[in-house]
This record gives sequence, structure tokens and C-alpha cells, in this order.
Amino acid sequence: MTGSRQTRLAADIGGTFTDIVLDTPAGRWTAKVLTTPRAPEEGVVEGVARILDRAGVAPGDVDIFVHGTTLATNALIERKGAKTAFLTTEGFRDILEMGFEKRFEQYDVFMDRPAPLVPRPLRIPVRERVSAAGRVLAPLDAGHIRAVAARLRDEEVEAVAVGLMHAYAHPGHEREIGRILEDELDGATVCLSSEVCPEMREYERFSTTCANAYVRPLMSGYLHRLRGSLGARGLTCPFFMMMSGGGLTTLENAARFPVRLVESGPAGGVMLAGQVARDCGLADALSLDMGGTTAKICLIENGEPERSRTFEVARMYRDLKGSGLPVRVPVIEMVEIGAGGGSIARVDEMGQIRVGPASAGSEPGPACYGLGGRNATVTDANLVLGKLDPDRFAGGRITLEADRSSAALARDVGEPLGLAGHWPAVGVAEMVEENMSNAARVHAVERGKDIARHTMIAFGGGAPLHAGRLARKLGIRRVVIPKGAGVGSAIGFLLAPVSYTVVRSLRVTLSDFDSARVDDMLRDMVAEATAIVAPGVPDGAPLAAGRTVELRYAGQGHDLRLALDDAPLGAGGAALLRERFEALYGEIYGLTIAELDVESTSWSVTVSAEVPPASGAPPPATPQRSAANGNARRLYDAGLGGMVDCPVYWRGGLERGTDIAGPAVIAEDQTSTIVPADFSASIDMRDNIVMEDLSGREAGP
Repeated sequence: MTGSRQTRLAADIGGTFTDIVLDTPAGRWTAKVLTTPRAPEEGVVEGVARILDRAGVAPGDVDIFVHGTTLATNALIERKGAKTAFLTTEGFRDILEMGFEKRFEQYDVFMDRPAPLVPRPLRIPVRERVSAAGRVLAPLDAGHIRAVAARLRDEEVEAVAVGLMHAYAHPGHEREIGRILEDELDGATVCLSSEVCPEMREYERFSTTCANAYVRPLMSGYLHRLRGSLGARGLTCPFFMMMSGGGLTTLENAARFPVRLVESGPAGGVMLAGQVARDCGLADALSLDMGGTTAKICLIENGEPERSRTFEVARMYRDLKGSGLPVRVPVIEMVEIGAGGGSIARVDEMGQIRVGPASAGSEPGPACYGLGGRNATVTDANLVLGKLDPDRFAGGRITLEADRSSAALARDVGEPLGLAGHWPAVGVAEMVEENMSNAARVHAVERGKDIARHTMIAFGGGAPLHAGRLARKLGIRRVVIPKGAGVGSAIGFLLAPVSYTVVRSLRVTLSDFDSARVDDMLRDMVAEATAIVAPGVPDGAPLAAGRTVELRYAGQGHDLRLALDDAPLGAGGAALLRERFEALYGEIYGLTIAELDVESTSWSVTVSAEVPPASGAPPPATPQRSAANGNARRLYDAGLGGMVDCPVYWRGGLERGTDIAGPAVIAEDQTSTIVPADFSASIDMRDNIVMEDLSGREAGP
């Protein structure tokens, strides 16, 4: 993928809106349409057709299409995937239920644990056993597998996950089972743990494989329907999917391993935030992405987000670690909470306002949409507080009805608490902002970071509405609202490289290190990743390969990740690895243990293509509006404690270097930036809005 391909299209499906971005040599067009939950591809096709028509671009002139979706995540959360069976070595069918054998809430006797995706009757033991060294202890009984296949046919199973002991290193039996099942089960999905997650640690490997099998029929069907619908309209360019680790992959690979798409939409937003941080020279940044359903928070250091190899989906108990389903895939480390524009507000039995995690979504949506929604939501509160223009919401596609918002807020919040006027809306806004600020504090503290030293980068349809108030609560002095913030995740898709990560578990000690074996394995991994990446990029496009290893002292249960140089490890590899491992270990823990051997657990290779340049052309021609629209808007300002008149500025009419004093509203098609009192806002040389807190006050409510 190179700069010669300059017409690029991105689509991001969220819980409420589907965002579309088109980059061309003439500039950038953006659009928002309501998500169509029952057939998500319909919203994408509608948005694509609309934006291509506005830009005057023929479908055949698009060079690249990039897509991200929450469909896989939602299927896991809502348990709406395929009927799935799990085949495993005799004696290990209950690993999915036993998990890590830990209590994530030590003292709650009523603690609920997440139910496995596969119920016990469909977790079927098979006769085989291979040792960790690869010795066959019990041969595979092919006749038994065929009998199991007959049972699965009778049960009308749609997907089968296969996870055998030590198959990450010795996959022969898994592959044989896969061949038998594909012969016996016509049309059923079969996923092997040695392909989905070839790593040690059985629970995570089995859980990831089951999750992949559970969502693959849904995702594969959706992706191929979408490609067919777009192709029928003339959009036949290469089709890429955003992955949770921040890279792109081909549609075919995404359909095969859809578990890698979990959190793909939020990952796109972090890619945008990382680029903004690099452009602005920000050493420490806090990415805040607030959409219609959730808010996502990520810490970025020197332009790079924190990454992880594990992730939990669908945490069900106070967002505590351990209360969700673990998946072991490359992922950008972030925290996600149910705080979006569609988050439903209510008063609980204790007389406290609660917001989220339930959301009105796009159907029926907030009360103000007039589409049948009756619940009061954050969007309703923002409309009553003057933060939204009822005539220009989502680029004028939706006209908001303030009377419906006021009535819903009065009924759901005002009457139970004895509040009138705009005060129910104030309570809802304050609560959702406190939820987000608390999540950001916890996320930073868990990582030993001082959040007040960060610059907030806010994007998504909702974040610019709340960013100033959140910054005040967190003690953050500066907020950056990037250009195109309302569709930030979709823009981030266009900044991501085509890439793929291959992981292999190989447990070797440095005292008995076979560098030739390791170098051969790494070369094979590079070749495997390159084979997946290369078809998605033009011939001759440069590829880069990054390599890492996870090391620990022998006998420990946790690893440290080290980046490897491009050169082969060679004869001196063991000594170099030990030196670098102990330097990192000492930095983190303050000591080293010279008498213990060091061993590897996993090795990974990421092959990525060059990132295409963003469009440097001026924005497309649109109807010009003056910087101020001439009408002051009534806006609630928390610092001033009431509704005040403030000017409204159109972002497209503001020149670089413009300074604005708060309180004020800076409006654009996809969102609005609220500049609180005691804040200033300016337009920098990259067309970002930069807000500064001038009050000198410490963090507080």
C-alpha cells in the first residue's frame, strides 16, 4: 500500500452510528448514518453510497476500503453467536469452567462468574494424548471422532472448536480431527487451537478458540454479504479489516480469525490519537473516544499506545479483571465503559442517578430522536443543556426534539429526585462525566501514571462535548480535538498499516539455547506473516518485520516482553537476551536473580506494510458559514453554575491561529466542542482545536 493509492474509504460500525470517511486527492468527506443492527451491512452501504455521491467519486475509483466493526464483540457480550461444541483431550473438558481457579472478588459469596460459551454437554472429551515433548501417549481414535461427528450432526451444531493438550507445539492430532470433522460435518465451522492461538496456557488457548468458533459463522457471513453488496455497486477494490492490535488484515483472514477483530473500532481511534500525539510532540497523552454506546480510554506514550497479548470480553462484575472471557490476541490496551450518548439514565433504589451501561442504541435511540425511544439518555441531557444543535445533529440527518428529551428526563430523573427545569439533565451529565473520569483515574493508577501530566486527545461524536469538564475533573490542563473528531475511529483506520502477527510458544532455557533452531523458527514465522500481508499490498511495497520474545526466570508464572533486533540471534544470542532481560527485570522489580536460569515462553513476529500518507489536500468545497453564526445559544456551564448565553462558531470558518474564550461552542457536522468558562480554545497549524484550562484550579467536581 503506497501513496499512489490516494482514494481511500473507511467505515466504522458502532453501536449507534456508522461512520464513513472518504479520502481523495481533493480532500476528505465524512458522514454519519444510524447503525442498522439487524443487517449492519445496510447502514454501511447506505453511508458509502451517500458519501461517494457527495464527493462525485465513482465506486470503481476507490483504491482501498477499510472496515471495522463491533459485531464480534457484541455477539460475545450478548451471547448471540453460533451453537458451538468443544472437543478436547479426555479429562480436560472442564478447563473452560475452572478458568484460572481464582476469585476475582474475594469476599462476595454471591459472585457471578461468566458462563462458558460452550455448555458442558457440548464439551466432548476425545481419546488421545500427546506429551509436552511430543511423544504420543495415547493414539487418536479416528472411529471415535466420526462417532462424535454423528452426535454433533444430531445436535445441529454450527461450529466446533478443537483444543487438545500441547497442540500449540504438536498439532498433528488436532489437524487430523479437523480433517475428519470437515468431511463429516458439511458446512459447519471447525476451528483448531493450533491455528487460532498456538500458545501455551490451556485455559486462554481454549477460551480464544471457542470464541473464534462462536462468532465465525456470524462474522464470515456478514463480511461476505458486505463485500457482495459493495461489489454489486461497483466497489471492487481491496477490502481490509481493522484488527484489535492496530493493524489491517485481508477480509479472508478476518473471516477465518474473527476473534482478532474484537475491539477493532476502538483500535482505529487510538491509531488517530497516536498520530495526533506524534504530530503535536506529546510525550504523554490520554485518548478519549466517546461514541453513542461506550467510552474508550487509552494511555499513549511517545505516540505509541500500550499493547497487550490478552484481553477480556464482556466483563460482567463491576468491570473487574477476571469477570470476563479471556481471549489471547494482540490488542491495544484500553478500558471501555458503558458511557455514550445513548447510555440510559435512571434513579436507583438508593436515590442515586445511574447512567449506563444499558444503551438505547440506534433502535429506538434516545427519546429526542423521535423513533420510539422513551428512556432518558446522555444525548437527551446534552440537548437540554444546549450542547447540541437540534437542527444540525449528525450533519443535519436527524432533527432532535427537545420536548421529548425534557419529558423523559423529568419522568426518569426529575420526579424521583424532586428536580425541575434543566437540573435533571445536569445530574445525568455530571454522572456520566464522573464515570468516565473515574475510569481514567483507575486506568492510570493501575499503570503507575500521573494522569494530570497527560494531554487529553478527545474524539468521537460525544467526547468533544464533555472533554473540557473531564479535563477539569482530572486536573488535565490541555485538550486537543483533532480535525474530523466526530468520525475519529474511521479516520484512524486509514492510518493503520496492513500487518499480521504470528505467535509461537517455544520453551527454551538460555543455558541450553539452540540459536539455530530459534532463528529457523523466526524465519518461518516471518514467511508465514508475509504470506498473509503480501497479497494485500502492491508488488514491491516495502515490508517491515518486528520480532519479540517473552522471557522469565525459570519457574516463574509471568513474563517480560523484549524486542529483538532484525539480525539473527546467532551464537551470542543467549548472552545478549539474558543481559537485556535482567536490565528490564531490574528496572521493574529492583533486583535480579543471578542463580536462576532464564527461559522463553513465546516468540512473535509482526510483518507490516508502509502506512499510506494522509490526504494533504484542502478540505472539499462545502457551503461557507461565518465563524460565528450570529445566534448565541443558551448553554449550561458547570463552572458558572447555570445556563448562560454563549457564541456559536462554525469550525470550518475558523482560521489557524484563531483564539476563542469560553464559554463557547465550536460546531461541526459530526460533533461540537464545548469550551467551558475559564478555558481558551485556539486552532493550531494542523487544524486541531487546542483547549487550555486557564483557571489554575486543581482537579475537582
